[in-house]
Amino acid sequence: MKTKPTEQAVLPAGPVYYLQQGEPPPQEDDEINLLDLWRVLVDAKWLIAALTLISSAVAVYMALTTPAVFRADAILAPADQDPKGGMMSSLAGQFGGLASLAGLDLGRGGANKSEEIIAVATSRQFTEAYIKEKNLLPVLFGERWNKASGQWIGEKPPTMNDAYELFNKSIRKIVTDKKTGLTTLSIEWTDPKLAAEWANELVVRINANQKQEAIREAKQSIAYLERQLNETSNVEMRQIIYRVIETQTQRIMLANVRDQFAFKVIDPAVVPERKIKPKRALMGVLGFTIGVMLGIFAAFFRAFLHKQRALAEAR
Repeated sequence: MKTKPTEQAVLPAGPVYYLQQGEPPPQEDDEINLLDLWRVLVDAKWLIAALTLISSAVAVYMALTTPAVFRADAILAPADQDPKGGMMSSLAGQFGGLASLAGLDLGRGGANKSEEIIAVATSRQFTEAYIKEKNLLPVLFGERWNKASGQWIGEKPPTMNDAYELFNKSIRKIVTDKKTGLTTLSIEWTDPKLAAEWANELVVRINANQKQEAIREAKQSIAYLERQLNETSNVEMRQIIYRVIETQTQRIMLANVRDQFAFKVIDPAVVPERKIKPKRALMGVLGFTIGVMLGIFAAFFRAFLHKQRALAEAR
């Protein structure tokens, strides 16, 4: 007796779903269609054009109204403060202990000395003294200064701290090239003549400051050494003290005859002819690009809102 073959159920192609009673079949996720995206952009073409035009117009307005900024550079090199064939360095090895007691630092390296000079030049005390001497507050904050009345506009005039922050962060820059050892002092300002003038004046002021400080330190050291000379009877020690006093005396004489005491001016600052900012063409391109991106975002966001509204109404 032949058995009847068992019938097999034919399963549909594709993923198999196990549904509970009363549960609707799942819907397939919507696939991103490039044609649909293109239609969204086409439908919102006027919105994209409007945002692009507005952004470009704002960028052009800012580019045309932003004051031009010029940069004047002074190229400097560390001045040789020991032209006597390394006399100070040799004395450091012989009389280092006595020099330390006298407050001398005979073995200071040129790189460390340059860093110290730059730190002094960018200090608050040095900067504020220059701003006060030149009466630069009305110049630095010209938009808040009434030239006709000679008074500040508004209830709160700018302070010296405001001037220091502006000058030290946005106007003056001092950078040293570690490979060449050259230092560049830069001034960025809206008036090219003032930029060059301030750069050269600051170099002169740095040299004068370091010159006066060197003379002051040398005189203090000589006064101390002379007291030690009166208190000792040791012949060898007295000879050492005489040598150090001689060195400090020569340092004072050297400082008095040299104007470029801390830095030698390799290339003084000249009046710049070309501005460094704003980059008007770049600002225009950037404004156009931002406008297009905002327009595309707004188009897709609007399409998303329309879709959510349609789904809500369908329910």
